[in-house]
Amino acid sequence: MNAPALSSNATHAPVGGRAWLVLGMLWFVYVLNFLDRQLMSILAKPIQDTLHVSDSQLGLIGGLYFAMFYCFIAIPVGWLADRTNRVAVLSLACGVWSAATVACGLSRGYGEFAVARMTVGFGEAGGVPPSYAIISDYFPASRRGTALGIYNLGPPVGAALGIAFGAAIAAAFNWRYAFVILGVVGLVAAVVLPLLVKEPPRGGLDGTEIKVARAGFWSTLRMFFSRPTLVLAALGSGATQFVTYGLGNFTTLFLMREKGMALGEVAVWYALVVGIGMSAGIFVSGRVIDRFRKKSKVVYAMAPVVSLSLAIPFYIGFVWAPTWPLALALLIGPTFLNYFYLSSSVALVQEEVRPDQRVMSGALLLLVMNFIGLGLGPTYVGAASDFFKASHPHNSLQMALYTLVPFYVIAIGLFLWLARIFRRAEQA
Repeated sequence: MNAPALSSNATHAPVGGRAWLVLGMLWFVYVLNFLDRQLMSILAKPIQDTLHVSDSQLGLIGGLYFAMFYCFIAIPVGWLADRTNRVAVLSLACGVWSAATVACGLSRGYGEFAVARMTVGFGEAGGVPPSYAIISDYFPASRRGTALGIYNLGPPVGAALGIAFGAAIAAAFNWRYAFVILGVVGLVAAVVLPLLVKEPPRGGLDGTEIKVARAGFWSTLRMFFSRPTLVLAALGSGATQFVTYGLGNFTTLFLMREKGMALGEVAVWYALVVGIGMSAGIFVSGRVIDRFRKKSKVVYAMAPVVSLSLAIPFYIGFVWAPTWPLALALLIGPTFLNYFYLSSSVALVQEEVRPDQRVMSGALLLLVMNFIGLGLGPTYVGAASDFFKASHPHNSLQMALYTLVPFYVIAIGLFLWLARIFRRAEQA
């Protein structure tokens, strides 16, 4: 089932101010989405001290427990959004995850906190896929790489603000205040969103407008998993996220516990590394895709191959570094290079499927890559850290993070396989 042919006029349609306003609002909601999601890993040390949880338990809450709701609920939510009002679905989702974030701050024990985090995952399942599809109906194909690249700046900005805001609040007052304040901001955003963002016609910029309720659930599911390009993009992204989420959920704890950083130093220096490095990587990757996509679809695969290959030595250096200033300097490399896959995979999926299948296809992409990366990455690192505590009591997290290197290699291999398929198709 192929995507519809694009008319030249639709493909290169001009982008008005309204589209950029919509992109800005969706980006802001994504910042809140990722900020709420990452707050637990940023405040891992004070949460551990208060609720008395182990590295394995932290890994489960931030990984498998969260991902079970976030990944699988995204599929029916994506199907519903493809058939109804995507803006309304996004607004409701924002309200749910924000209320659950407030509940995290009010939790009295491990069980309550775990349930609240799973509810955050439930709400966030309806955040990103509808936004991908809305953006694709506000921006023509020739500008989608850049638009989606800008939208995907939400995670680095959210992570950086979370580090700066969360660590500063926790240092000055208490970690609970950070969850409550951010949750309230999200509830306000959920109310404002439908006032500023209007539902666009499906497929209006693809040369043909698609009527609502055309795409079937099972037909879209079969279409996605029967196409090697989509499956390989999802698997390659999942292997990459195994590294990024496995590292990201424990970086603050690693820097504080094994590198000697204070919470106040984390709020400034680690926030700058994440905010600048990740933002630059995602933005540059979007521009690279728009530039080289005109020549070949191979760029969707080779951009991650090149960036991940370059990231490996910097990552090993970060884990090895004996001091936190050197560790942070080396972390700039992976922070910039680890996220080229994101714009590539999202833009590829949005291009390859019909407009009325975009939300669910985006949800299926997130299902595969987030269940592997978000669900299993932090869970694995937490368990590995507890495993190494007997033999390496003072640097168990360092040993666990070293074992993520093979997953870089797996991701590179999957993206090389994807590049081979594109090259064969173009030669044929």
